[in-house]
Amino acid sequence: MERLSWPRTIGIGAQHVVSMFGATFVFPIIMGLNPQLAILFSGVCTLLFLAVVKGQVPSYLGTSVAFVGAVAAIRAQGGTSAEVTGAMLVAGAALLVVGVIVHFVGGRVVTAVLPPVVTGAVVMLLGFNLAPVVADTYWPQDQWVALTVMIVLVLMTVGLKGFAGRIAIFLALIFGYVLSWVLDLVTGPITSFSATAGEVTEHMRVDWSGVADAAWFGLPPMTDEAAGVVGIHAPDFSLAFVLLVVPGVIALIAENAGHVKAIGEITRTETDGLMGRALAADGAGTVLATSFGGSATTTYAENIGVMAATKVYSTAAYVVAALTAILLGCSPKLGAVISATPGGVLGGITVVLYGMIGLLGAKIWKENRVDFGNPLNLVPVAAGVVIAVGDTTLHITDSFQLGGIALGTLVVVLGYHLGRVIAPGLRAQAERDEIHELTLLGPNPEVEDPGAGQGPEAGEGAGAGEGAKT
Repeated sequence: MERLSWPRTIGIGAQHVVSMFGATFVFPIIMGLNPQLAILFSGVCTLLFLAVVKGQVPSYLGTSVAFVGAVAAIRAQGGTSAEVTGAMLVAGAALLVVGVIVHFVGGRVVTAVLPPVVTGAVVMLLGFNLAPVVADTYWPQDQWVALTVMIVLVLMTVGLKGFAGRIAIFLALIFGYVLSWVLDLVTGPITSFSATAGEVTEHMRVDWSGVADAAWFGLPPMTDEAAGVVGIHAPDFSLAFVLLVVPGVIALIAENAGHVKAIGEITRTETDGLMGRALAADGAGTVLATSFGGSATTTYAENIGVMAATKVYSTAAYVVAALTAILLGCSPKLGAVISATPGGVLGGITVVLYGMIGLLGAKIWKENRVDFGNPLNLVPVAAGVVIAVGDTTLHITDSFQLGGIALGTLVVVLGYHLGRVIAPGLRAQAERDEIHELTLLGPNPEVEDPGAGQGPEAGEGAGAGEGAKT
């Protein structure tokens, strides 16, 4: 087994940090959580993940986007940061349980409950449900900066090649930050909606008043809701908010499964047997992070892309990246700079990110050849997606209601399986469509997959070489 020299290991580790950095701190800001705490626990949870999978699935755990829509709904209903992290903690525990079941039973149980038509729909509604957040919260703060950052991000994403293209979000954020600072110098304050004040005020785009007072080294602050400070805090639990967040587990299952499969392809190793461990490790990471007020975690495709590009699959590089993230997470000064990201910059980034999340659902359908000529696939998905995107609410009692993501997910999942029961002919057709998905979550000895080895991930792995592993 080849081992890298320590200088090269440190260099690759630093590359992994840059790759994950933008998304890991952007999403906590969007959810109203502490980005410094998220970076700190991304490192801690990555070390936990590597320990659980015994170093056989090189991957990095960063902030998950799967819960952003649900958190926006919680905030809209007056939910606190403690209730946000409490709901995500329950979701992490659910993913941990799913991982244990998959480890002992096999991935086919997940496919049976969550076929590709369902997982694609849930991922789609998680993304498109966020459109009002852009329109109502971020875009109005500075529409021209948001528009400019959006255009720059699109151009960078499609125009930049290799590693630069994979960190286009991070580069666009830096561009927007600098642009906002220059506009402050040239044009002065802007009169617009302020997310901090919750109303239209006159303010500078870049406010570093909190940066000067922040220490260079230290742990993230303790949460003080009255003072508007969000940091370390204990979770709190609300059933209504938990129901909003739990559907995101479906997206995490699909995301983790795809990432583990992709790692197996590019490293030319068998990873299907590690699927359960990976899911459980991600769930445990989310439980750990949210127990202290951090963000939910997930494996990062950005870092898998770094491995595919460098052909270096060193677990030690991920350890270096995790330790680096922990060091960065111990700098309140860095956290203050991140927290001061102008709202207009986030507006330009989120309009692209949220749309991309939604279209990932369509990507799942395409790659698994979901047949929407089959009413069993078409009708429940159509109803569920519209309910979620429109944020339709079902009032069950005066104090309990289901709406948006939670209700849309229930309609998709329950509607699909009810249709399977009452229409056996349509069920048989759908089961034939699901055969391709079985290769994602584990082999089925009773079914031969005609598309095995023909998916896009297999193509990415071709020619990857042996690489370096530790």
